Amino acid sequence: MTNLPPPAEELRFLDAELRQLDVRRATLLRRRAWLVHTLQATAARQPALGPGTAPVGPPAGTGAGARRPEATAPGVQNVLLVLGGVLLTIAAITFTLVSWGHLGIAGRALVLGALTVGALGAPVVLLRRGLRSTGEAVAALGTALTVLDAYALHEVAFPGTDGAGYTATASAVLAALWAVYGVRLGLRHPLPLAVATAHLPLLLGAIAVGAGPYTLTAVSLATAAGGTAVALRAALLPVRIVAVTGALGTGAAGVLSAGWLCWSASGPGPAARAAALLLVAAALALVAGRFVPRPEISVGAAFAAGLCVVAGAGGVLRVTVPGEWTVPGCLACAIALLAAERTRLHHPLRQGLVRASAAVQGFAVLWTLPLVAGCVLGPAVRGAGAWSGTPRDFRDAVFAGLPRPPYAGTAPLVLAVVAAVLVVAGHRTARRPAVTVAAPVLGWAAALVLPVVLQLPYAAGLVAHAVVVAAALFFAVRFGRADKRPSPPSLTALLLALVTSVGLALVSLASEPVTIAVLGTLTVLFAAAGLRPGPAPFAAPAALCHATALACAIGASAGRPPHHTALLVLVVPAVAALIASRTGGSRTGGSRTGGSRTGGSRTGGSRTGGSRATVPVEVAGAAAGLLALALAAPEPPMLALVLSLCGAVAAATALRPERRAAGWAAAALFLLATWVRLAAWDVAAPEAYTLPVTGPALIVGLLRRRRDAAVSSWTAYGSGLAVTLVPSLLAAWDDQHWLRPLALGVAALAVTLAGARHRLQAPLVLGPGVLALVALHELTPYLAQVVGALPRWAPPAVAGLVLLVLGATYEQRLRDARRLREALGRLG
Repeated sequence: MTNLPPPAEELRFLDAELRQLDVRRATLLRRRAWLVHTLQATAARQPALGPGTAPVGPPAGTGAGARRPEATAPGVQNVLLVLGGVLLTIAAITFTLVSWGHLGIAGRALVLGALTVGALGAPVVLLRRGLRSTGEAVAALGTALTVLDAYALHEVAFPGTDGAGYTATASAVLAALWAVYGVRLGLRHPLPLAVATAHLPLLLGAIAVGAGPYTLTAVSLATAAGGTAVALRAALLPVRIVAVTGALGTGAAGVLSAGWLCWSASGPGPAARAAALLLVAAALALVAGRFVPRPEISVGAAFAAGLCVVAGAGGVLRVTVPGEWTVPGCLACAIALLAAERTRLHHPLRQGLVRASAAVQGFAVLWTLPLVAGCVLGPAVRGAGAWSGTPRDFRDAVFAGLPRPPYAGTAPLVLAVVAAVLVVAGHRTARRPAVTVAAPVLGWAAALVLPVVLQLPYAAGLVAHAVVVAAALFFAVRFGRADKRPSPPSLTALLLALVTSVGLALVSLASEPVTIAVLGTLTVLFAAAGLRPGPAPFAAPAALCHATALACAIGASAGRPPHHTALLVLVVPAVAALIASRTGGSRTGGSRTGGSRTGGSRTGGSRTGGSRATVPVEVAGAAAGLLALALAAPEPPMLALVLSLCGAVAAATALRPERRAAGWAAAALFLLATWVRLAAWDVAAPEAYTLPVTGPALIVGLLRRRRDAAVSSWTAYGSGLAVTLVPSLLAAWDDQHWLRPLALGVAALAVTLAGARHRLQAPLVLGPGVLALVALHELTPYLAQVVGALPRWAPPAVAGLVLLVLGATYEQRLRDARRLREALGRLG
């Protein structure tokens, strides 16, 4: 006992031994499979071996390079037997249909009787001698001959008999004979043929007696019941396959016929009879699903049964209640199916009934979709006629110019009931996240369409939709997750609040005071929700957008022109910059300090939420600024003022460390404001206003570069040079005298030389650019004269030649352009 290894070492040793055993076992199994295949191939090639002889080892030629037969002996035998049986059957059919009239009555009976008896009796002898395949082939010929015998008997003995009735009787007799024949002899094919033929007698007999649609439907269901019973009790696989196929075919035909009869009935009586047939089909499906061994088939059968029950109830309700209550009645039946969860039914059956209930509820929700879509999209049509007058009621305000869905009075009830079912079932389902999103959406849809369905007054409908927005925002704030990121239900509520607010704003455009009141209310609601870090990335930009619309509405209501309204709109970018500075500052502070132990998680969470809202707030403010510029564009003086104010907002934004790049936008806006102001004043000599700015700007840039050599020349000198060169260039372009272009050209040349001397990028770009444009301006009259003197074909020819030269040296030109860009990049 003292020599035993430690438990860990012994366990490692045992694992190693087990792995070796697995490897050895796999090798032996592969060898065994090869030996079995070799013996089977040898037996196929040497069928004449005696009972005492057997191959001892692998015969010659069984190596890797030996040829294997492409078809086995049983396969060849089956092909020959099937082909022979088919040919004999074709010959018998040809004889019966074509050559029948050349023989007398006795000759016909003798020939067919002899052939049939011989074909049906030969398998008895063949089976005794062990020739089962040959016996099956001959028996198949005999069964085919029995069909021909039935046809011949009708033509000779019963020529005046109704075809459907005779076929029903003949199929019943043949099915019985084939079943007895197959069972007595133990053959395989007669039983499936008998089962397939047994599906015909009832249907053909009902047709023969002139049965109505209800009787034919009942007969189809009865036939399906018989096929189901055979499928559940049969032991042979071919018999089960044929029975299942026949039961599914006749059952589907019966269900479709019963459904059509139920939903097309003109009174309660016919509808009730068809509904009873659907209930019979449902019971048949449940019984079949209970005894089927495979669970997925049981689930499908129960699902079909549930749909049959709801379809039958809906067909009866269609003719007994008003049209708008048909769908709610079907929904009630579907909800009643959920009671199967509380019963002792087989689990797959309960699962199938629940799925049927869910499918019907989904169809009910789809029925309400046109009304919901109209309530969402309808206000966009009303927006085309702003302040056109107060509508009669809220439905006219929403569905202005759109068709109204029929039977929509119970749509809110349907949506609310399905939402309630989801809420109740959400606690017992594995798909709880999806349920927590779908239920609020359905509840929102019910609240959205309720004012339209009730035809509330215009003001009451607006208040109802405002309450929906407030409730959605409250839900988003109240049920947000603890990590300050919006959960899926909270995010869904935010999106629903945004959609509802847009529709509410568009509907409010019908009346001027209502528009201002609604936009103000929406601004306050979203601003209040934006104070919380979770919904802030969505609520704060929405509040700014509504505030922008409110500013435009106030300006239009006051009768001010659009360029005056632009000043009011500029309040929104200023507020957005202020909000972004607070959220960005809190984020920066949070990154510096990291958060304390006491309440640090809460502070850090608010900072994170504020940082997520920074970019959306800035984007909303920038959009409002662009709108203000568009409103002020027709009036250059006001445009200059708006540009200056936008530049001030951008400059204030650039004070934040993470938004230093906004300084470029501020500089560009100030320059544009200057140029627009000069153009608005019709200044003939802009240099008198720009040179006093250029001098100090260049001096400040020079001092900054001396203090910090890493400062770019664009930062130091770009704005100072552009503030004079660009307005002077615009003035020189319309100047007919030579003094201004000459002075501007000299100044541009001086800037170019200075940039070349100190290797600065900004002077080397602005100076040559202005100089080239001045030269082009001076040469324009001469170029016009030259072009006028040239023949018409000369400019296209020159252009084509230039393109050919450029195409031929395209790669070299790209290399030269790349070198020029790199050279400019190396400059200061």
